[in-house]
Amino acid sequence: MKKLDYLILVIFSVVVLIASTIVILLSIGLLDTNVVGNFLNRAITGAKTSNVVTISSVVLALLSLKGIFFVDLENEKKSKDTGVLMENSNGKLMITKETLESLINSVVREFDSAEDIKTIIQLDENNNLKVLVNIVVGKDVVIKDLSLNIQNKIKEAIKKTSDLDVKEVNVKVRNIASENKDSKLK
Repeated sequence: MKKLDYLILVIFSVVVLIASTIVILLSIGLLDTNVVGNFLNRAITGAKTSNVVTISSVVLALLSLKGIFFVDLENEKKSKDTGVLMENSNGKLMITKETLESLINSVVREFDSAEDIKTIIQLDENNNLKVLVNIVVGKDVVIKDLSLNIQNKIKEAIKKTSDLDVKEVNVKVRNIASENKDSKLK
């Protein structure tokens, strides 16, 4: 919970506690209604206190609007940063970016000529994915064919496993490996 949200919660808890205590004391007769009425009358009509009451009321109103309307928007944005939230009649499912990156990396690892894989995922407001795959390719690889195969396999895998639409799969070839995998093993 953010500090401002926590502060709003504390302020409103104190205000509600004070208001509830005053109502309870009034209802059981331990506090006279004339005393409360006179206090409120002085607070509102006094020159110095009316400014303090007005400013406090405006601040409380703004804080309440922030607490009511903007907390969920921040949580929704935060969930967009961490992954895709899907809902149905049975409940919710969160697919994290790490899960999608792991899936993409496993798809790209199936290609023997792709090495040193790094994946970046971006989500738009409609849960469409943009994927950027950075790879190092092996020697004697037709880069155009490899990238097309990688793009198609990634789109198929994501659609099959998560039913998400992949808007773009961008492949960036960072380098060409100087030796192939078989010579590294010897």
